[in-house]
Amino acid sequence: ELQIVESGGGSVQAGGSLRLSCTTSGFTFETADMGWYRPVPGNKCELVSTISPDGDAHYADSVKGRFTLTRDNAENTTYLQMNSLYPEDTAVYYCAAGRPHPSYACGDPAYKFWGQGTQVTVSS
Repeated sequence: ELQIVESGGGSVQAGGSLRLSCTTSGFTFETADMGWYRPVPGNKCELVSTISPDGDAHYADSVKGRFTLTRDNAENTTYLQMNSLYPEDTAVYYCAAGRPHPSYACGDPAYKFWGQGTQVTVSS
């Protein structure tokens, strides 16, 4: 059974750090592109970061230099290290396998390859 479970969210002050985890099962993780997404204004879903099977990571301009995405294929898990957090980073963060179409809202169950999300709250 496909499982994608996010964890590690919480509340921090601006400038603080969090590490999110995405633990998965039920698909061939080591060959899958993995990513993290968050809702943004306009009922859209922003691609925060992606990582290829060989470990090449890419980041949205808004988080570049602050977030780092890694993967541990032995554990079927990705980690999103978030440093220097801004209040604007406050969101529910979703982990996804593959590349959900940008027309989907984050977490839309019509796309079967992301989890339920984890809340990140950054206070000023």
